[in-house]
Amino acid sequence: MQVEEYPSKDHLLPGTNRTLSVPAKRLLLLGVIALVAIVIFMTINLGGNIQYILIHRGLILATMLLVAFASGVATVLFQTVTNNRILTPSVMGLEALFILIQTLLIFFVDANGFRVLGITGKFLCESALLVLFSVFLYRWLLTGVGINLHKVLLIGLVCGTLFRSISSLMQRLLSPGEFAILQGRVFATFTRAAPEIIAVSAGITVLVALAVWRMHHCLDVIALGRNSAVNLGVAYQKKITVILLLVSLLVAMSTALVGPLTFLGLLIANLAYPIMGTFRHQYLLPGVFLLGAITLVGGQLILERLLNMSGTLSVVIEFVGGALFIYLLIKKAPV
Repeated sequence: MQVEEYPSKDHLLPGTNRTLSVPAKRLLLLGVIALVAIVIFMTINLGGNIQYILIHRGLILATMLLVAFASGVATVLFQTVTNNRILTPSVMGLEALFILIQTLLIFFVDANGFRVLGITGKFLCESALLVLFSVFLYRWLLTGVGINLHKVLLIGLVCGTLFRSISSLMQRLLSPGEFAILQGRVFATFTRAAPEIIAVSAGITVLVALAVWRMHHCLDVIALGRNSAVNLGVAYQKKITVILLLVSLLVAMSTALVGPLTFLGLLIANLAYPIMGTFRHQYLLPGVFLLGAITLVGGQLILERLLNMSGTLSVVIEFVGGALFIYLLIKKAPV
């Protein structure tokens, strides 16, 4: 299955894409697969206190769906802005900043950190700090006349290394008990999110989804490049700022909800392009979400039922996504 590397202007003209129904059929197939995986996840081996089991699985499922949407959509939007399939917002040091924030909380406050704000207040504060950092960094790097891939990667690497170095230094000064608590916080897991945090994240996700869907035609134009978008009448600077804000919000929410997942978005986004066979965002965005849901729910099923939890889903995803990232770098994906 092949897909063209860059969208053409013909994709913006009605009636010129003779395979327009193919992405819709593939999207429907992905939806069926995702629904089957969800039903199996919720109903397999039900027994004992069924109500408790369903609630517990429902919270895990909701967390995985929120992370699938946030990681996948944020990565597609970011790659649309940069016109590059290697870049992902997660390689810009956001996860390293999250680890630094958690380390600072335990080091300077206490193991509970922001106890007075409660679980929801702490979640919102962490998300706000991540959004502020990412908006500043992305706007500084990506709203100029040109985008230098090497500069973007270098700045992200430097920021991530700086944050990890500070975190590592402070972690050495923590007591064993505090360090154990910190490790539990910074290790990505889908089973620890509180119901109130999931509710807040769901509300944010719905608002972002509506905003993104309203501009999906504009995203098709932006994918053509800065010059083409400006010539076609797009308020490029304004739209880029809004997109980067939405990307920052999604990545911050996902990281604060489950912890760092650097390569999930890269993995499912680069699967979505060839599977959907189009660069139209009306198909690409729901497609990457469904692929994320299939990856997370299906992966959790395999680990729980076939491998008896002999591994951790986040570790497997990071390994596969990291290998894909290295492959794309070696292959020299289009810049």
